[in-house]
Amino acid sequence: MLIWFVGLYLLLSVGIGVYASTRVHNSRDFVVAGRNLPLPVVTATVFATWFGAETVLGISATFVKEGLGGVVADPFGASLCLIIAGLFFAPLLYRMNLLTIGDYYRQRYSRPVELIMTICIMVSYLGWVSAQVVALGLVFNLVSGGAVSEPTGMVLGTAIVLAYTMFGGMWSVALLDFVQMTVIMSGMLLIAYLVSGQVGGVAHVVRAAADTGKLKFFPQGGWEVWVPFIGAWLTMMLGSIPQQDVFQRMTSAKDEKTAVRGSVLGGVLYFFFAFVPMFLAFSATLIAPKEFGDLIQTNSQLVLPTLILQHTPAIAQVFFFGALLSAIMSTASATLLAPSVMFTENILKHFAMKQMSDRQMLRTMRIIVLTFGGMVLWSALHAEASIMKMVENAYKITLVGAFVPLAFGLYWRRANNQGALVSIVLGLGSWLLMEIIKPDTYWPPQLVGLLLSIAGMLIGSLLPNYLRGRPAHSPQS
Repeated sequence: MLIWFVGLYLLLSVGIGVYASTRVHNSRDFVVAGRNLPLPVVTATVFATWFGAETVLGISATFVKEGLGGVVADPFGASLCLIIAGLFFAPLLYRMNLLTIGDYYRQRYSRPVELIMTICIMVSYLGWVSAQVVALGLVFNLVSGGAVSEPTGMVLGTAIVLAYTMFGGMWSVALLDFVQMTVIMSGMLLIAYLVSGQVGGVAHVVRAAADTGKLKFFPQGGWEVWVPFIGAWLTMMLGSIPQQDVFQRMTSAKDEKTAVRGSVLGGVLYFFFAFVPMFLAFSATLIAPKEFGDLIQTNSQLVLPTLILQHTPAIAQVFFFGALLSAIMSTASATLLAPSVMFTENILKHFAMKQMSDRQMLRTMRIIVLTFGGMVLWSALHAEASIMKMVENAYKITLVGAFVPLAFGLYWRRANNQGALVSIVLGLGSWLLMEIIKPDTYWPPQLVGLLLSIAGMLIGSLLPNYLRGRPAHSPQS
């Protein structure tokens, strides 16, 4: 029953993607859905994009091992990222009517800054998308009872996501996200209801979590524990803001207010629903302490799927894996589309194929989506890090390289091309140096990179201007 449901669900997803392709007439339709999305769809696509493999499998696994303090990056940092992006970045960026976040760096600073930022942001997506592909392989392996190996599942899952993303672009992502958000919410709530009945109710689970110290959020100790805690929080909270997928969701809205409200609502929904997988995973340790205690030590990412397969009825399994597939596929499609669009718009169009027509650009974007999908699949097949770590690591490069030029460019009139370049060099350089020399120090390399990136922006912008780009201005003006 389970494998048949999965097959039907995947066929439905591809069908929706094919339907969405009928609404794609030009590159703007493909990238930002013609800037026509209403509030419910914007909210859904913000929520569904972020509620991915790391939320269901990664966060829940980390929580049962480390408690709330271990998930400071996600969902706490991740949800705050969406809220901050909606309140402080969406209004200004929406008014600029851009196609990609890379366009902002070109308009505000220069083409060299655009090129560097585009490469940094594209690289950051490898880890995030790879995590989704790894999770797809795991799901296919589980629902097939081992008949489909994890590598084969990765190939199959990537092919399916590519099929509808290549044709429908942002339209297919948005429409599927709306469907998938519904499946995620209903599925997770049903599973939580069924599981809570086996463990004596929600209150009992919360008390047990508190008694075992899982609800302690803030670290106990001095700088050696607080600095890594803050670093993990900031990595997701700020490093996720200068990302094309966040930008696309804000700028795909039908108007500025919808962009703001959709991002904030999506962030709030994400925060609260991210606790459902944590609740389920901890409940597993109460249902079968020995079984799941051993699993936590060997492969904690399997705690939640094992709970569902071995301790819930068939209907619960259908809803859970439907929700899990929805979560993974929505994130995978969005994170495949974003870097592919940036590469086409900000590298090929402006540096290699300057005379590209809109039709050629649309075709090229689809080819790049396919190419990037192949790269991600290769990365996933050779990945060794956990799903959660792959996602956390993805945002370090954008935190140290892309966030400061974006934020200062929007809110500080004196920010200029020279400041942006110095900020990028100091941020990326110090981060890479720390990763090589002292990766295990209690000062996270990405936090050092962020601080030096800020210093570089201030120093570079205030010194005599030798590296002129575009005239310094603020989008607020």
